[in-house]
Amino acid sequence: MSEAAHPDRQFRTPSPRPGGRSARVRADVVAATLAEVTEKGYDGLTAEAVATRSGVHKATIYRRWGGVDGLVADALTASADQPWPLPDTGDLQEDLRRITEEVFTVFTDPEQSPTPTALIAAAQRSDTGAAALRQFFAARHRQAAVVAERAVARGELPTGTDGAEVIRAATAPLYYRLFVTGEPLEAGTAERAADAAALAARAGLFTSARTDREPDSAPKAPTP
Repeated sequence: MSEAAHPDRQFRTPSPRPGGRSARVRADVVAATLAEVTEKGYDGLTAEAVATRSGVHKATIYRRWGGVDGLVADALTASADQPWPLPDTGDLQEDLRRITEEVFTVFTDPEQSPTPTALIAAAQRSDTGAAALRQFFAARHRQAAVVAERAVARGELPTGTDGAEVIRAATAPLYYRLFVTGEPLEAGTAERAADAAALAARAGLFTSARTDREPDSAPKAPTP
């Protein structure tokens, strides 16, 4: 698998950044939170266990994160902050296939899937976590929008294409199966989702003129 499609890029323990002790403390706490939520789920996650695993005093965790929901939210924020090298094959459809393949791999590989699955499930248990989850996906969509922007520059997509909407269209069928219907997720599903999004994008369905259109502007059936 190429560097650009490496599946552990989406949800992983952040590397400590320059910034001294505070940055190191955050990295340790996030790593401990990911480990604890993977092993025990939201119901078994406690600030005390995170404190023990991270070596950070419980009082510090409560003061800085406020408790379990703040820990989950910050784990998502830290994941969103991680760099995500994206494919650049010179073809939109292939780029989207690699992105959906990454999502497929992250959530189906037995070694990789437990952490992101547990983290997303935990985030859905609180308003704070749910808000962080929305911000996480919004950040990922903005980052991945570059593949559509490149396609526009190549003349492959119409000017005004909303790149984030292209990414949402490509990945939404996968997340729907994973977290709404619980249906099995297969490699073919990921490929079809990418192909459908590419086809729709080339047809101009994600241009600003369409995405900004007022809901009541669609043609209405004549009154009998």
